[in-house]
Amino acid sequence: MFLRIMKKGILLLSLLFLCLSCSEYQKLLKSDDTAAKYTKAEAYYNKGLEEDSNRDLRRALGLMEQIESQFRGKPQGQRIAFLLADTYYRLEDYYLSSFQFERFLQLYPDSEKAEEAAFKMAASFYYRSPRYNLDQSETNKAIEELQVYLNRYPEGEFVESANDMATELRIKLEKKSYEIAKQYHLTQFYKAAIASFNNFIADYPGSPFREAAYYYRFDSAYKLAINSYEVLMEERLEEAKEYYKSYKKYYPEGEYIQQIEESLTDIDSRLQNF
Repeated sequence: MFLRIMKKGILLLSLLFLCLSCSEYQKLLKSDDTAAKYTKAEAYYNKGLEEDSNRDLRRALGLMEQIESQFRGKPQGQRIAFLLADTYYRLEDYYLSSFQFERFLQLYPDSEKAEEAAFKMAASFYYRSPRYNLDQSETNKAIEELQVYLNRYPEGEFVESANDMATELRIKLEKKSYEIAKQYHLTQFYKAAIASFNNFIADYPGSPFREAAYYYRFDSAYKLAINSYEVLMEERLEEAKEYYKSYKKYYPEGEYIQQIEESLTDIDSRLQNF
């Protein structure tokens, strides 16, 4: 019984404290005391980081949005501009964080926070990158900004993370290109598939999808040949055989070797008839 009363008492005190805290915050928002807002905004920001509290970060953001422009050109201006951008970033509002970090770098290019701002601006674009099957403009922009960071800070604090992000995004672009070519293959547009796989192989020599691209290029050529008019079949079978040789050269014990060898047997059998 006593424990139940204690729990209720603690809950009521917590609710009372929360109400008082909200009331204090609302009064501060309506006040004209920029110095108090600055001090409290930084306190909310630090508490948000320490306690992983989005509520405190949002409160910090509300205050910083009100006062940031009033501190430009003042000693605290650089600090509040960085905190504003970083709060957007930590709240995962990556459209506004990229904008604010870019503006910070324009206003304070020599800041000790410039490297972190450059990385987080690029990372904001990284987090905005959509699934591989959607438009990849944001992905290209993210790769570009990550490369800017890597070029500017080749031994910087965030180099490993930037490289990992750039690699992941490049693989996403490769996957999109590969899946487009594969879709041509699956829908039996074999000429388009062959052309797309040729482009893919030329554009992405180190891709994890490279072996599959070699195989499906061969398979597209093989199926194009066996479904051709007889007058075109011999030439197309020979072309498919050349694609077989390319796959065999690079992947003699590859994942698709059994399928490709079976298809080659059929190609040789058909060529004997010519």
